[in-house]
Amino acid sequence: MKISIIKVAMFEGKGADALKPIFFEIVNELLPQDAIALFIDDRKEKLPTKIDSDIIILSFDTFSAKRAYHLAQKYNSVDNLIVMGGFHPTVCPDEASTYCDVVILGDAENSLPIFFQDYQNKCVKPSYDGTGKASNMVRLDKTKKSPYNSKYLPLGLVQFSRGCKYQCEFCSVKTMYPGNVVQKSVEDIVLEMSNIKEKFIFFIDDNLLLDEDSAIGLFTAIKPLKKKWACQISIEVANNTRLLKLMKESGCICVLIGFESLSTKNLKAMGKRANLALSDYEKAIKTIHSHKLMVYGTFVIGYDDDDKNTAAAIMNFALKQNLAVANFNPLIPFPGTKLYERLKAEDRLLYDGTWWTDSTYCYGDTAFIPTNITADDLKHTCKNARYRFYNFGSILKRLFSLHIHMGLTSIWYFLLLNIVSGIEIRRKQGALLGKDETQ
Repeated sequence: MKISIIKVAMFEGKGADALKPIFFEIVNELLPQDAIALFIDDRKEKLPTKIDSDIIILSFDTFSAKRAYHLAQKYNSVDNLIVMGGFHPTVCPDEASTYCDVVILGDAENSLPIFFQDYQNKCVKPSYDGTGKASNMVRLDKTKKSPYNSKYLPLGLVQFSRGCKYQCEFCSVKTMYPGNVVQKSVEDIVLEMSNIKEKFIFFIDDNLLLDEDSAIGLFTAIKPLKKKWACQISIEVANNTRLLKLMKESGCICVLIGFESLSTKNLKAMGKRANLALSDYEKAIKTIHSHKLMVYGTFVIGYDDDDKNTAAAIMNFALKQNLAVANFNPLIPFPGTKLYERLKAEDRLLYDGTWWTDSTYCYGDTAFIPTNITADDLKHTCKNARYRFYNFGSILKRLFSLHIHMGLTSIWYFLLLNIVSGIEIRRKQGALLGKDETQ
């Protein structure tokens, strides 16, 4: 059985900021013993003209949907099965099914083993739905031969949990994980981290802080490993000095926090309960900095209380607060989210509601009609905020302002992330989704 597994990119071209697709390691654990597998990262490698495999699995998100559908048509033959999985096929299975033979919904652990068994028994079904089950997160054997064939940022990846305890209106996480958050055992995480070659680890959890007890158990267990690490975590961590102290002691150097907006009205519309409870962002950032942790802030711009001055104001806030890294994202209505359904009901969606397959949609474009700003102004003000934050002068200014909080390892990663982010922002901005030079 020959199987090719492809992580689909938004468009053709090698990305400097691409992280290892941990999905490859998960599939690698689930493959039948007789399988011959080829893992291809479309974000880092040039795809072959033809793929000679019995099964071709395309994993993709909404931004990559148009290219995935093109690749499915390109590689489809009477001798293979085209399989689609990931965030977008899970949310839009009917759409995906028109381009493939099999749709995998939800986590691979819940569906792929059954699919592989059915394939061997020659009774393959058109879809395998694992969304209604609690995921049994497979332990990744980091000592196995790596499925990765490209060079990535020097980050080892681990995942302690899937899903998020919050219900933010715009977030696509709940479309994939509508139920409770699931976690691996701390013992599994310690074993995985012990066998990761990289010195620096990134937890890809949507929110590492499910509750204080599990967080304390994790941080205490990984402390002896002497690894440096970063994570995504909710802002409530700024209220817990015990956790912050333990995080620093266990090797944390940076936390990614979704601040999203400086407007209370917007935060209420988003359903950002944690942010509303801790609305003094300056105090929160100061507390985190006092524990010698860098802050990576993300912001969403385009809610009804935003106007043409909002992006610049948020960018200036990020500079003033010495955020190590920051994202200034135009609000995107992802299918399956509460935001998408609300804007659809309000008749405010552009591109007939399916921006991800529209022939004219480019990365950075606005996909809905804002209230107090034009769609074009929203696109350009977000772009300008990104460009200004990552210009050379801004990077140096933030580096000198932050150096008192950081050791040499943190400084190195600060420079790496800022330089790579600046390059990638300019590469992606305005690029047509699905673009393929071979078309």
